[in-house]
Amino acid sequence: MSLIYPVKLKAACKDYIWGGTRLRTEYRQQSRADKIAESWMLSAHPDGPSTIVNGECAGMLLPDYFARAGHSVFGTDCAGFPDFPVLIKLIDAKGKLSVQVHPDDAYARAHGELFGKTEMWYIIANEPGASLYYGFNHKITKDEFKKRIKENTIEEVLNKVPVHPGDVFFIESRTLHAIGAGILLAEIQQSSNLTYRIYDYGRLGKDGKPRQLHIPQALDVTRLDRPTWPTHPQGSREKFSGCSRILLASCDIFTVYEMEINEFQLDADEKSFNSLVCIGGEAKLLKDGKEELSFGKGDSIFVPAGYGKYTVKGNCRVLMTTV
Repeated sequence: MSLIYPVKLKAACKDYIWGGTRLRTEYRQQSRADKIAESWMLSAHPDGPSTIVNGECAGMLLPDYFARAGHSVFGTDCAGFPDFPVLIKLIDAKGKLSVQVHPDDAYARAHGELFGKTEMWYIIANEPGASLYYGFNHKITKDEFKKRIKENTIEEVLNKVPVHPGDVFFIESRTLHAIGAGILLAEIQQSSNLTYRIYDYGRLGKDGKPRQLHIPQALDVTRLDRPTWPTHPQGSREKFSGCSRILLASCDIFTVYEMEINEFQLDADEKSFNSLVCIGGEAKLLKDGKEELSFGKGDSIFVPAGYGKYTVKGNCRVLMTTV
């Protein structure tokens, strides 16, 4: 069985209470649920693994593929990670998400998890006036944080930011945040599902009960200050023959470009896999002039490290992630 080839993935979908329908109607995601809040486009996480839909490994869950193919398909730049390090989502926030925080790796591992969670958001679309919370609007003390949580006044000290398509939010672990209503975004993150919910606007879950909060953990890990990163891409747009790209964010966990491609050669060398999540248009992936697969808006392609050079040809807009 040949394992080193570009695999197309079916996302694991989540029907959280705040989700909408755009991921189904515009991005062709499949779910039996009425709402699709999140599509886990590239995931080896046990809470929602992606499924391969093409080639000899069709029907195989992504973590099973990794177990069979070996760590080398991650790339040598992933050698320091105990497991596949990245999880990529599309998120349709019809309603607002809870105010929450994620721990860093040290805290997560002390509590039985592999990874904490640093993430980035790329705003794809939004309704007029949409905004989100990103850190605090000024530095506060732990006592004030605790008091405001108890009194349900935490929103008064949060940094509220209006959003626009193309905005980028780099959210280091320990940064308080909340996606607002009317936002469609891509999230590239560490492979973690560890979230500490601080405030949920008094909402009830599907069971009719208030959703669980994680106040002691949030008090342990939250950085009580303004965010340190701006809300725009880390790079400037570069133009090449057949392609333009802009560096959205880069850190020791992931590097993400937004790319507009007509015809361009990419390289999944020995250092890192390539992840292509298509957020617009259609294209074909070719190797040595031969078509390997076609893809379009809402598709996710994982190209294993060591596959080498390949060409994307068509008219598409993709988020390209490597480590």
